[in-house]
Amino acid sequence: MQIQFNSDNNVDGDSGMADRVQELVRTRLSRVEERLTRVEVHVGDIDGPRSGANDKRALVELRPAGLQPVSGSAQAASIEAAVSSAIDKALAAFDRQIGKMTTRKGH
Repeated sequence: MQIQFNSDNNVDGDSGMADRVQELVRTRLSRVEERLTRVEVHVGDIDGPRSGANDKRALVELRPAGLQPVSGSAQAASIEAAVSSAIDKALAAFDRQIGKMTTRKGH
C-alpha cells in the first residue's frame, strides 16, 4: 500500500507531519491494507493564517485494487484529528462497497 501525503500552502507539511500522518494511516487501515493499492491524504487549513475552531480539513481517498476509489473528509481542530475522522468515514464507505459485493443468504 502506497501512501501519498499532500498539504496546502497554509499547512506546514514537513517530513515530521507526513511521517505522523502516514503512521496513523498504516495503523488505522492495517486490517484492509492488502486490498488497497494506494491511499491519498490531502490536508489543509481553511482559515489560513487566522486561527479558528475546527479549521483543519482532511480528505482521505482509498484506492482498492480492481474497485472504484472511496473517500472521506472531515474538519477538526488538528490535522491528526481531521485525518483520523476522514479515515473512519472512508473506511465505512469501503466496508459498504465490499459488503455490497458479498452474497447474502436469500439474495
